[in-house]
Amino acid sequence: MEHNMDFSKLKLTDVIDVEVLQRFQDDFALGMGLASVTVDEKGDPVTNPSYYTRFCQDFTHSTECGDKRCALSHKKGGEEAARTGKPVVYECHAGLIDFAAPIMIEGHLMGTILGGQVLTEAPEEGKYRSIAKEIGVDPDGYVEAVQEIKPLARKRIEAAANVLFIVANNMSNSAYQHFKLKSVAGVLNDSLHQISATMQQMAASATTVSGNQANLNKEIKNVDDITSEINDVMDLIKEIADETRLLGLNAAIEAARAGEAGLGFGVVAQEIRKLSADSKQTVGKIKEFTHLIRTSVNTTVGMGNETLATVEQQAAAIEEVTASVEEITSLAEQLNELAKTGK
Repeated sequence: MEHNMDFSKLKLTDVIDVEVLQRFQDDFALGMGLASVTVDEKGDPVTNPSYYTRFCQDFTHSTECGDKRCALSHKKGGEEAARTGKPVVYECHAGLIDFAAPIMIEGHLMGTILGGQVLTEAPEEGKYRSIAKEIGVDPDGYVEAVQEIKPLARKRIEAAANVLFIVANNMSNSAYQHFKLKSVAGVLNDSLHQISATMQQMAASATTVSGNQANLNKEIKNVDDITSEINDVMDLIKEIADETRLLGLNAAIEAARAGEAGLGFGVVAQEIRKLSADSKQTVGKIKEFTHLIRTSVNTTVGMGNETLATVEQQAAAIEEVTASVEEITSLAEQLNELAKTGK
């Protein structure tokens, strides 16, 4: 199973050090004479603007109309950069040259570096007076501000955009690999904890099985003992039957005699009744032992069922361990891939 990153929940600030990016952006803008700002995938700034011109900051963005036009212009540039996956240089609505450099991670747009606010040639006064009227700013001040902007060769602008693109993407991808490694390591750690918990459950189940088996053996021994007692009772009954047969025979002999036959038979009859009472008592014991046997057997069956349930739980636990091991194997392979890339 592969551990995929959910890019819908991943933000640019998760995979890049904003403070480092801000310092780089400021130094680069100052050194190249180019304005720049970094925005997330929604267009919201994640850095402060670097080296913004007075033309843009004090005039173009000063009115609602101008600010909306700038936002739309940046959006179009950013969309084109995201579509092509590389920096795009274009002319903004206010007549300046801007660029959009996408920050991509595994084909997903994480943010955009917007910059420029430069010219490639001397400005035409009439053009900027017309734009000033459209957005509602002072034409004279607008023209004065645009004339402060020094023209740069288009190749220099394109080179600057490429440098920002390369550096920012290397920063973000390097940070992303560390972020991904931490995420994978976290899942790996959770899996190991799950395995540990499952193994503890299995150990506890094994202890239960062992205890049940000992009790089962005890109950079986109890059944053997009771069976032995039943055999003893049955032997006693056999002896009583033999004695009863002999006494009956003697009673018959005594009855055949003349004279004192009645007295002899009476004694025999008394002994027979005694033996009969003993037989009833013995039968009661047999019933009692039979009941004990039945109870013991039921207990044995119950333990057998409990043991079976425990074995089934162990089987399920083993399946969980197997699944966890498979996931660990997959995660280990991904960790190896990350190590190979050196990112």
